[in-house]
Amino acid sequence: MSLFVDVTDRAAPASLDFWDPVLITRAEIDAEVVRLSEAPRPDNGRRESLIVHPKATAPGNGLAPGIRVTLSVLLPGESTAPIRHNATQVSFCISGGGTAVVGDKKFSFGQFDVWNFPSWTTYRHINDTDTAQVRLTYSNAALLDQLGVYLVEENPSDEPATADKPETSDEGKQNPFGVFQLTDEGAWLMPYEKLINPPNIESPALHWPWHRVKDNLDKLTALGPEYRGRRLYLLYNPATGRTNGTTPNFFATITVRPPKIVDRPHRHVSAAINYYFHGRGHSLVAGKRYDWEAGDLMLSAPGWAVHHHASGPDEHVHELTIQDQPFHIALESLLWQEDLKRPARVLGVQSGFETNRSEK
Repeated sequence: MSLFVDVTDRAAPASLDFWDPVLITRAEIDAEVVRLSEAPRPDNGRRESLIVHPKATAPGNGLAPGIRVTLSVLLPGESTAPIRHNATQVSFCISGGGTAVVGDKKFSFGQFDVWNFPSWTTYRHINDTDTAQVRLTYSNAALLDQLGVYLVEENPSDEPATADKPETSDEGKQNPFGVFQLTDEGAWLMPYEKLINPPNIESPALHWPWHRVKDNLDKLTALGPEYRGRRLYLLYNPATGRTNGTTPNFFATITVRPPKIVDRPHRHVSAAINYYFHGRGHSLVAGKRYDWEAGDLMLSAPGWAVHHHASGPDEHVHELTIQDQPFHIALESLLWQEDLKRPARVLGVQSGFETNRSEK
């Protein structure tokens, strides 16, 4: 039976019902790490808890509507069973270290390192250190779960870690017309043979060691208080191209804030989650103040909520930000208002914004 909802003459909503900011303190995270550490080792080796927004429901269970955050603990000498899924994700080591095996890549990581996981790539973690390994993992599993298409495979069989070459077929099966322009305005037609065989783009597992990121990040502290911008670097994955991502779904940036730096109020459709790993400060989101310090995790910018952040008076701040900007660029939905006195722009379609940073 079909279901029709009559929306004739229905007014557009006056405001968005965005999820409220939520702050998970260091003490709360530490307590959960202790609880997970004291639990018996599970068969798959993964001691994990989802960090879920009070407004979230299953399916989804995200900290933001499309972003799932998982807290993982791996004790010394332990390892996890192989797993793969069609979600893409980023991991951030908040304590300890160890080894990650992602596809055909194996690398050691330490505290505050970041690495990504391509879709449907088998991975596992090893704690070959003498301290607990604690990770935060951010994935688009919440989004896929809500769409009913989050696929997970435990202990997958060995398969190529990189994209296969497209299957070849004889010329007689190829569409003789190919892709061609239909109208002078730029509308095209594409045959089925092209539709089901898009160009392959290599999606590598990449690792951003904190000590190397920090060497470059520290240079941004020289930008004076008159600088109009954010002192950050995107952990850029070239496979994401024009959407400027760490994964196709979201970016990871690491920011340094010298003391007494206050951002200009702004807003964007994309949701942002911050983990503060040095310093203290506060955020003003939708008119409400939230104080935070090192070790806190925060849904710091619900989509389209006006917000700004400020560092404390006596020490710099380091923070990791996960934001689903690339997803919205691909959807052509990324409205961004950098200056509340000026109109919002659709980033990726309209020109973006500039800072006053000198090229010297």
